[in-house]
Amino acid sequence: MATVHLFKGRKWLGWYNSPGSYTIAKQFGQIAASRFWDGLFPGPNETPAISFGLDGRQGPKYVASLSGTEMQTGHLGYLTMQRAKEEKGLIRIEGRKTAPGNVAFLELKDVKYDGKISQRNLGNSLFVFIPILTSFAACIMCALVADWFSFSMILLGIISSGVASLVIGSGELSLDTVTKPAPGAPPGDGMLIGDDTVIVVKGAEKDVNAITKGKFLLTIVGEPVYNRIGLCSLLLVQFLLQLLLIPQGSLFGQIMFLGTLGVSWAYNSYLSSLEKEKIQVKVLFKKLGKPKMRKFRLGTRTSMTVFACLLVCDGMESPYGGINPGKILRDFIPNDTQVWQRWRNKVTLQMKEGKASSESESWTYLELDQDDKSHLAESDIKLLTTLLNDAKSAFDGYHEYFASS
Repeated sequence: MATVHLFKGRKWLGWYNSPGSYTIAKQFGQIAASRFWDGLFPGPNETPAISFGLDGRQGPKYVASLSGTEMQTGHLGYLTMQRAKEEKGLIRIEGRKTAPGNVAFLELKDVKYDGKISQRNLGNSLFVFIPILTSFAACIMCALVADWFSFSMILLGIISSGVASLVIGSGELSLDTVTKPAPGAPPGDGMLIGDDTVIVVKGAEKDVNAITKGKFLLTIVGEPVYNRIGLCSLLLVQFLLQLLLIPQGSLFGQIMFLGTLGVSWAYNSYLSSLEKEKIQVKVLFKKLGKPKMRKFRLGTRTSMTVFACLLVCDGMESPYGGINPGKILRDFIPNDTQVWQRWRNKVTLQMKEGKASSESESWTYLELDQDDKSHLAESDIKLLTTLLNDAKSAFDGYHEYFASS
């Protein structure tokens, strides 16, 4: 049921005898919002999207590079971060290795907010015809031997599952977000910041809003009471009636009934093995226009920070349209010792003066000067040299894959 909205035609393929349970009925029954349904299925009245696992996850923090806005993203931000973590096309940037981190680059262009989200093709979901044929065959066999108790209970299971799938699966999935930013709003460029992965997102604000402020919206007939969902949840409790009447049937009928449950249980287990979030990621990125994501692996958090900062400023003329590279570096690495202050100043100066230079890969501003040697202890000089070498690795990687293209 949790993925019925993500595949074309899945709502028509629920006609098999599936074991019901109060737990499942309660989960969906809580969508129905009235005193009657709240009495049968107590608990909070969640939205359809949350009940079906299409919303509710907390995503990574998003920092807008131009406006400086910081916000906590939701479910779609979480899916985008999962997409970055699962990206297989990994490019490794040479350099020192201590605590490796990833930087992904995602550019969004002209996201369409026109109507519902297109569903995926059924594919392996066609296996559903196995439990459907098994259930109907068992139903016919029970009728041939005049075992009407078993016949009626198998048929009840088929009808309950089919109707519930049809009604619940009739919802339309769409992407809801702020599609019309304020006039004159700057680009939505920024960063999604995870534990060991940073996603640099580029694009107009209306396009980036799909990830930062967007959510899946599941529209089902009957809002806001959803009586149809409540009735379908009652049907899913058919196991109580089956538990009472199946013992009245013949041994053959009982075997047929258990056979249908076994086949449908195997199919439901197969459906449960499908990673729901991966399917949602594919649906989301198809809606975003199938943007390509490039993922880079850097050996230290220092080099990861510099590389992410370079990507944020990529394509902008100095002074980067209002972006403050020093602030971005400080947000990632807030250490405020003399060594780190000097390191941030040198990296910022290199970005402002020579980020896009293609003449040489010896970065002039990322070297120790006489002032460093005069005012720093020997141990601090070694540390600063190491940190500057990390920054050079990030600049070299950026120069190779971005500045030269």
